[in-house]
Amino acid sequence: MITVQHRFLNHQINPETEMLIIGTFNPETPDNDAEFFYGRSRNYLWRLLPSAFGETDLKGASKKEKLEFIKQYKINLIDLIEEIQVEEGQDANYYDGYIDNKVTRWRNIIGIIDTLPNLKRVCFTRKTFSDIPDMKKQLDAIQKHCDNKGIPFKALTTPARFYREDKQTEWTNFLLNCNR
Repeated sequence: MITVQHRFLNHQINPETEMLIIGTFNPETPDNDAEFFYGRSRNYLWRLLPSAFGETDLKGASKKEKLEFIKQYKINLIDLIEEIQVEEGQDANYYDGYIDNKVTRWRNIIGIIDTLPNLKRVCFTRKTFSDIPDMKKQLDAIQKHCDNKGIPFKALTTPARFYREDKQTEWTNFLLNCNR
């Protein structure tokens, strides 16, 4: 078994954050070319977010440009998992159903939420949970915590694989209108 840490574990959440986007895991492996959250070629978050605010597409933009965007719009990104332990040769396996029971350290997202006095909405970048029971337990606790604090929480269609107008509409509605 080998230990794989999250690639962006040192990313600091801005205390002014109003919108927190929760993902699953981004492995620190040589095969991973993402320079920042949602930076792999088949992910469209950096098109969805700017489009919601009438801004230019940031897919393929530099990490600096993405950091400036999230600071301007008071958005931040975090993942559920800090570290996994997997079989040799599986360190670049991104499939949530595979890594769900390989977690050795979860991120304390509830603790981080409690440090964000301006937080207005939280979302998770996935709608289905059938193959991720351990992640679902974490998310259920996060959603309950958000509900208790009066912070809207929503599971949104994944930004991965493809871009579509209905996906854009769903993300825009939540980002701008806090649509549950």
